[in-house]
Amino acid sequence: MKVTGFSFIKNAVKFQYPIAEAVRSILPLCDEVVVAVGDGDDGTRELVASIDPGKIRIIDTVWDNSLKQGGRVLAAETDKAFAPIPADSDWCIYIQGDEVLHEAGYPEIREAMEWWKDAKEVDGLLLKYLHFYGSFDYVGASSRWYKNEIRIIKNDKSIYSYKDAQGFRKGDNEKLRVKPLNAFMHHYGWVREPKAMKEKQTNLDSYYHGDEAAPAPQTGFTGDFDYFEIDALEKFTGTHPAVMQARIDAINWKFEYDLTYNKLKPKERFKNLIEALTGKRPFDHNNYKII
Repeated sequence: MKVTGFSFIKNAVKFQYPIAEAVRSILPLCDEVVVAVGDGDDGTRELVASIDPGKIRIIDTVWDNSLKQGGRVLAAETDKAFAPIPADSDWCIYIQGDEVLHEAGYPEIREAMEWWKDAKEVDGLLLKYLHFYGSFDYVGASSRWYKNEIRIIKNDKSIYSYKDAQGFRKGDNEKLRVKPLNAFMHHYGWVREPKAMKEKQTNLDSYYHGDEAAPAPQTGFTGDFDYFEIDALEKFTGTHPAVMQARIDAINWKFEYDLTYNKLKPKERFKNLIEALTGKRPFDHNNYKII
């Protein structure tokens, strides 16, 4: 069985994306990792090249500014990294620049890839998600944070990145058929000190709103970044991926959140209650078909 990882990134150094940790977190599962590195000038290419020269293959890309609406350019860059993966790879593991795979999931992922490798009815594998917010100690606790997403796919070139690269589809907008795994991806896109968070989010917003300014928050907040404009959080009690430890140790800001306070609407409260009782979350949209 051959496994190839793939990712895309631009200006990771400038906007503090943990791309090195992201790529390192999938390397033990991969024979090679293809990274589409965009046309930045902050040393990101050199950083990616230094991770593991023997297993990293860089594809130099230029981001298409005409796709700066709805995050479409993110999907285009994902497809650029997926396209050159050779036909002899059985599986492809996708990771974004602010995601890190927890090593506790390695055994189950390996077993699943071996078991379903030749099963034509399986297009991919579904991973669980934790979305960290404000610091490494809190995770999102509402429907604004997706609970699962496809990050491992068959090497089928009819598969393509969907919308803003959150997930995948194939053929004529067909949802992928997936097997769910008890393996966790940690998403750190909302963990930075406030000034860096504002700069990162302003840049990311430009890939959704084009040359138009992103809608301004209505809170009247004038500081670097208002972390408290959030509906609900939970305290994280687990462990982080080992490759993240140095970054976690270097944290240089404080974030505390009153867990008794939230702004959940009644529908969200009902969904949280049902999930707590049954383990299933009603009414949420899924970008895949579990088989």
